[in-house]
Amino acid sequence: MNIESLQFPIATGRLTLRPFVAEDFSAYAAYHALPEVYRYLYAAPPGGADLQKQFERALSAPFHADGDAFRLAVVSNAGHAVIGETVLKLASKAALQGEVGYIFNPAFAGKGYATEAVASTIDFGFSNLGFHRIFARLDTANRGSVGVVERLGLRREAHLVQNDRFDGEWGDEYIYAVLASEWRQRRATA
Repeated sequence: MNIESLQFPIATGRLTLRPFVAEDFSAYAAYHALPEVYRYLYAAPPGGADLQKQFERALSAPFHADGDAFRLAVVSNAGHAVIGETVLKLASKAALQGEVGYIFNPAFAGKGYATEAVASTIDFGFSNLGFHRIFARLDTANRGSVGVVERLGLRREAHLVQNDRFDGEWGDEYIYAVLASEWRQRRATA
């Protein structure tokens, strides 16, 4: 799967999705530093040099082997600001499985941006990367993220009970998924 040969940006009605560039760091840092953004990620927000290193990895991450992840900056067409990101993770190259994820600045919540961006990211994964199945893993308490994947018609395939732990607290996880054939059929009839 060769990301470098693909054409960007991806345009939606209100958004532009593109690879991150160095100038995006301040917007990226603004939401990655917020504890509420990391609440459902089972990690503490990175700071200082760790945040800079994380961003630098996002700029140059490979996308060739299982576990590699490709991040797209989500830019508002209205304000031309980075408002969040989507990520496609190569879960299994042999089985053509991808995992979609997303993180948004809470200042832009409730406007449908995440749903719009994730739909385009899933389209991209099926159309350009040849995935057979794309799934999302979500903390069951994260109602906003659950709403995104359910609005997009992903199927809940699993409820994992107390499968992860952060700061001494156990968390449950949902797994939602969609097959390429299901996605194309839904998009054709929408």
